[in-house]
Formats: sequence, structure tokens, C-alpha cells
Amino acid sequence: MLDYLVLYNSQSGNTKGVAAAIFSALPEGSRDLVDINGGNPIPKAATYFIGFCVHRGSCCIEVSDFISSLEGCSIALFGTCGMGSSPEYYKLIEKNVSAWINSSCRYLGCCLCQGKMPMQVRQKYENMRTAENTAQVDGFIRNFDHAMTHPDREDLKRAQEFALSCVSRAREQV
Repeated sequence: MLDYLVLYNSQSGNTKGVAAAIFSALPEGSRDLVDINGGNPIPKAATYFIGFCVHRGSCCIEVSDFISSLEGCSIALFGTCGMGSSPEYYKLIEKNVSAWINSSCRYLGCCLCQGKMPMQVRQKYENMRTAENTAQVDGFIRNFDHAMTHPDREDLKRAQEFALSCVSRAREQV
């Protein structure tokens, strides 16, 4: 059994980048970095860092199924979200995803950051503009443009600090 497993689902590469940053912050030794969709067996671990890209306020079914299958371990969540950087929205995402955690597990927290989206999303926003929704669509486009540089260096640093904090909390709980 590993001490730490960083497991992630990444559609655009954003979450993969955050996963690599978290992995690099973990203590040397018994650790691994695994793509949940890589087709390889997923090793058992004492502490899991589980990453996801946000779709409609939650994670994909592969991630929720994996989370709900875990028992008696420590779990930290992390993810990337294109639709904004609102603390309220991040709390909702955390609540939605952490709901899958079995009560026998120790929940260590969640770290979310904004992630860039494909250009097709911006084009979709532009094409859906009407006289009635101009202000809303302009907000979507502003958010899209702001997200283009994320996850940035600060996001990755924050993810590493989160990982170290989770390692400390997991050790305290043993």
C-alpha cells in the first residue's frame, strides 16, 4: 500500500497540471500519480488526493464512483473549474463532491482553482448572445478571458501548500 496516491481526471490538462504540482509537494517515497482514465490498476493508498475537472457543479461519474468505493483512508479533493472563481461556487462544488466520501474515511479538505476552457466555449457564448442576455453573456466571456491563464503559478503554489497541510493533518489523525 502506498502512503500517497494522487489520482486525477483531466479533460483539458488543467487538472493534470495541478495533480503534478501536488505530487511534487508530497514526501519522497511511497507515492504515485495516476490518471483515473489511464486504463491501469489503481493502487491502494493510506491517503488519496483525488482531482477532477468540474462539470455542472460536480465531478464525473468515474471520480464519484471511485470516491464512494474507498473505506478507512484519508481523502483530499482538488479540482479545476472553468466557470468562475467564486468562493460560494467552490463551496457548493466541494459539498457536491465530498458527499461521495464514505463515513469511514477522513476528509482532509478541498482545493479548487480556475482552469482555462477550450476556445469553442467562448464561441458558444458569443453565438448565444441575444438582446435579453447581453449582460450575462458578457460576464461569461469576461470569465472565459480571465480563465485563459489558469491554473497559474499562484494556483499551483496554493495546491502544493494545500497538499502539505493535508499531509500534516493525515499524520495527526493516525
